[in-house]
Amino acid sequence: MSAKDHLSRYADGWMKGDLETILSSVSNDYVFDDPNEGQITKEKLPTYMGQLKEVVSSLRGTESETQFMELSEIVTQEEEDGLTAWCWWEIPGTEIKGSGLIKVGPEGVRSERLTYYTKLSS
Repeated sequence: MSAKDHLSRYADGWMKGDLETILSSVSNDYVFDDPNEGQITKEKLPTYMGQLKEVVSSLRGTESETQFMELSEIVTQEEEDGLTAWCWWEIPGTEIKGSGLIKVGPEGVRSERLTYYTKLSS
């Protein structure tokens, strides 16, 4: 599978909130870097995803969203050993949004560094 294919599958997994799809697209040494939670390895991603879904569910209340996450403004740059991607992401029905920097190789998504879009406290 090419780096582009891995990235496409990874994005699809996040949009659907489908952990199995995400896990099938990442490399064994994958690291997800969330400024609130720290660095999450592939092995710890199921726990992180479960906690994230609980937070999202509590914020959405009784609203039923068909999509877990929306991705837009996706930009990719090919490199010798794979590609780098940047994107804007939002979780519908919440104020949670930000951007991501993703590194992908032929073995799968290697890493994602997450940022949150929020106002600084006064």
